[in-house]
Amino acid sequence: MNNPPLALARTFLFVPADRPERHARALAAGTGGVIVDLEDAVAPERKASAREGLAASFAALPDADRQRLLVRINAGGTPWHDDDCKAVAALVAQGLIAGVVLPKAERADDLRRLAEAVGPKGLLVPLIESAAGLAAVDELAAAAQVLRLAFGNLDFQADVGLACDADEAELVPVRLALLLATRRAGLPAPIDGVTPDWRDTQRLAADTARARRCGFGAKLCIHPDQVAPVHAVLGPSADELAWARRVIDEVRSAGGGVVSLDGRMVDAPVVRLAERLLALDAQSPP
Repeated sequence: MNNPPLALARTFLFVPADRPERHARALAAGTGGVIVDLEDAVAPERKASAREGLAASFAALPDADRQRLLVRINAGGTPWHDDDCKAVAALVAQGLIAGVVLPKAERADDLRRLAEAVGPKGLLVPLIESAAGLAAVDELAAAAQVLRLAFGNLDFQADVGLACDADEAELVPVRLALLLATRRAGLPAPIDGVTPDWRDTQRLAADTARARRCGFGAKLCIHPDQVAPVHAVLGPSADELAWARRVIDEVRSAGGGVVSLDGRMVDAPVVRLAERLLALDAQSPP
């Protein structure tokens, strides 16, 4: 699990599990990751057939694309959860997907059981969507095989009875809690929630800028048109990249150790920031 492609992905595009013709198209949209959705996007009467069709759909994809695939299963306690777990375990074992998104994540034990089901190669992304999930966020972040935390902003509002405006100011403490849990667990930056109206470009830009200010490194997307704008905002700017290259050049020229750049001491944390910016830039653009 060292540096999987999805660790630095800036966009995760949802696509319905029962629309196999869209799976390859979603991957071709330039998104960092694709979440094939067995939960909200699939009607109850179609869940079984959608689940059964995933292996054939994914087998037709190149291996590099499969490493960008996650499947969102149905939550624990639903009639479909156990069968979903068996299905994704088989998909991971065959190398057809990178891992699993667990909605309504609230207990570390649920992640432990899911990790046992999918095996050590399966990545897990717990989706924090409730007050119970927030209360357990440190345990969820520290669970084995967790790649990143993700925020279900709309479901969270519904769970706790909030009626947020577009700026979602009431959710700033929640986003901070996810960020701090991420940092304590040593995970890559968390994944922010969706912008529900994919046609509202101003709202998308504001939501993505807020995500970056709050320390989030990626965002969930519901339409291919959201991918490129989100990817651009969450990536490093030209000025940031120029600074990062200067930092690395100065450190190399000095043979390591502490150096000074523009009157500022460049020590290990600064070097790590520069390296992260350059690593983000190296990610394939949309």
